[in-house]
Amino acid sequence: MVRQTLVKNVIKGEMADIWNLFTQEEKSEMLAHFEVRSFKKECTIYKEGEDSKFLMCLIRGKVKLTKEGVGGRYQIIRLIRPLQYFGFHAYFANIPYTANAITIESSVVAFLPMNILESYMYKNSKLSHFFVKQTAGELLHSDNMIVSLTQKHIRGRLAESLFRLRDFYGLSDDGSIDAKFSREDLANLSNMTTSNAIRTLSAFAKENLIDVNGRNIKITDEERLSKISKYGW
Repeated sequence: MVRQTLVKNVIKGEMADIWNLFTQEEKSEMLAHFEVRSFKKECTIYKEGEDSKFLMCLIRGKVKLTKEGVGGRYQIIRLIRPLQYFGFHAYFANIPYTANAITIESSVVAFLPMNILESYMYKNSKLSHFFVKQTAGELLHSDNMIVSLTQKHIRGRLAESLFRLRDFYGLSDDGSIDAKFSREDLANLSNMTTSNAIRTLSAFAKENLIDVNGRNIKITDEERLSKISKYGW
């Protein structure tokens, strides 16, 4: 657990977008309810079926939301980057968590009990509006993903996933995508088998579209890879 003496600075600094929506009186009260925890790589933050109790904000690291499908395969349904909020949808729907939240790398997460947040939302319209906008944006993103994952060829799906990771997480100093995903994770993000993901990555590399070094992937021919992503083949 992160030392609680750091909680105030983390919340006021990293979570300023939501923190600034509270009144001064609310801020003083809310500090007593925040908790900040650290997680190692591949740790489960919450599991599908558990009671939905917390609003979470990723302070540092990367998180994936996964859902088990047919035959025990899991699908990555959403990626979380620093300063994004998650965990609140199920609470508002009055159901348990419908996915698993798992760290991709060492991460720090801030927690706030949802019943505390909800009590302030009844009094604070700006706070309610904030989460309406959050949910609307995520719904639009999900709509686009459904079309991509159901209509594109596997080459198009994997190419789109690489651009999505680059645009979402940015680039490392060496120009590679700043997200070191396993082949299995790339497959589950792109709705394909791991073997297909491996073969398609290898084909992209042979076509000089990308450069692959372990989990480091660099897009080297953006124009051609973009056409594959756009047209789905």
